[in-house]
Amino acid sequence: QVQVVESGGGLVQPGGSLRLSCSASGVTLDQYAIGWFQQAPGKEREGVSCISASGDSTLYRDSVKGRFTISRDNAKNTVYLQMNNLEPEDTAVYYCATVFAPFQTSWCERESYFYKHWGQGTQVTVSS
Repeated sequence: QVQVVESGGGLVQPGGSLRLSCSASGVTLDQYAIGWFQQAPGKEREGVSCISASGDSTLYRDSVKGRFTISRDNAKNTVYLQMNNLEPEDTAVYYCATVFAPFQTSWCERESYFYKHWGQGTQVTVSS
């Protein structure tokens, strides 16, 4: 059984940084593409970033380009989302999700319907 767990959320002032982590049990993530999603209050869940199984392909939503960086450490079975220069508009619950992609190691997408296993989310609040 695949379990996905996010961590690293919290309260941060505008301009601050956080690093979110996504880990999984029951699978080794090196054959999985990983997506990070955010859901703000009253809004639909949106894709923020994704990384391919091999780590050589990444995608970002325009509003986070240059501020967020997705990376993976397959030896630690963990994917990270480094978030810098945070803005109040980044306030949301952040979710990590995985999709098995052993034959498309350079593929990822930011659309949620591609992903099968989801974590419970971690709250990020950007406020002074």
